[in-house]
Amino acid sequence: MTIATAVACATVGGVFFAFSSFVMAGLRRLPATQGIAAMQSINVLAVTPVFMTALFGTAALCVALAIAEPSGLVLAGAATYVLGVPGVTMAYNVPRNNALERLDLRAPDAPAAWERYVREWTAANHVRTLAGIAAAALLCAELA
Repeated sequence: MTIATAVACATVGGVFFAFSSFVMAGLRRLPATQGIAAMQSINVLAVTPVFMTALFGTAALCVALAIAEPSGLVLAGAATYVLGVPGVTMAYNVPRNNALERLDLRAPDAPAAWERYVREWTAANHVRTLAGIAAAALLCAELA
């Protein structure tokens, strides 16, 4: 169970790493209206059973593992994932995604709103990336 949970944490962290390392930079290079439209589409498509299972199923695995094997490293890994990945997602990224969904592409302030969104969203995504990877590392350390 520890191996499966560590792999799941690393997988989710890897998805967020892709966004932090090149997806958001690529979207930022587009004209604001195109970047906004692309991210709005990504945000709709992200809410799929596969991705939601990976994101929240991994959190459930972390909780189950923490209950089954409550060692210091397991508790640290589980808490890091739960707080740093779905916690940050729900508290920080989702509200920004919802605001972006309501953004009118033709509004005069759309380009400035897009720049702010990319900067803030990406900063929070870095946290999610590091949390997923750190959780995996802590769980792997438990196995060592």
